[in-house]
Amino acid sequence: MTTSAFPAFAKGLCDDAAIFPPGLAPLAEAVPAHVRHVNSPYAELVGPLVVSAAALEELAGLVPVDGGDRLDLTVTVPDGPSAVPDVLTTVAALPVELRALEVPVPAPLGAAELVEALEKADIDDAVEVFVEIPRDERRPEIIAALPGTRYKAKFRTGGVKAELYPDEAELAAAIKAVVDARVPYKATAGLHHAIRDTDPQTGFEQHGFLNLLLATEAALNGAEEAELIRRLADRDGAAIAERVAALDPDQVTAVRAAFRSFGTCSISDPLTELVELGLLPTSCLPTYERTV
Repeated sequence: MTTSAFPAFAKGLCDDAAIFPPGLAPLAEAVPAHVRHVNSPYAELVGPLVVSAAALEELAGLVPVDGGDRLDLTVTVPDGPSAVPDVLTTVAALPVELRALEVPVPAPLGAAELVEALEKADIDDAVEVFVEIPRDERRPEIIAALPGTRYKAKFRTGGVKAELYPDEAELAAAIKAVVDARVPYKATAGLHHAIRDTDPQTGFEQHGFLNLLLATEAALNGAEEAELIRRLADRDGAAIAERVAALDPDQVTAVRAAFRSFGTCSISDPLTELVELGLLPTSCLPTYERTV
């Protein structure tokens, strides 16, 4: 598939977070699997491999990968901005391309202290920095501190417990806040499917990544939170796919500039669902998964 033929809405949409829950793939398996992804018919769907700072020591023994390709890497820094300089030093010694950092805001760190600490870390301009926005009273302050900086937002949209999933109203408010502030965002955790669903095993109400995409489009058009909530709650896969397919190039550019990507522990699941919804051609599937 040529670059021009691959749907623009899906390019780089899925960050490869295979080592994180619930997938928990061993890093020694996740690295070669990622290499296969980025050399596949669906390569343009795939963003960087996401690893934690704690996994960098093990990663050093797994790179360079066969063929000499340098891994595109996103590193999560659970200890917060104070740990970023050490992470940068460690990554600099590896044959990888650091594309992004994801940095939480440990309590009681506030917005001003966060920005100051990140500025002191001397992060290369080519590296995107996503600040994990907390779900507490600091959220408005931290979002308000990001416009005019290089820093983008990251929202957690699920996890291994029901309470880790923000409901539609909370997520709608978060999306509207960053879109109104013109702060790009990414999402991670709990986005296991394209369309909102109820997990049959856990009973968790799970957001759909296409629901997020369309909620972002609504926010860009100035919609009220009620419309974003409606889009996040929608379970009509055929109608959602039709609306995504109908986005014109300018709309897609704007939406993807705002909603950068989402982390997924399985690249194959979103790929398969996008094919089933008619948004990606069957030719994107690995040969053994194609049907006649």
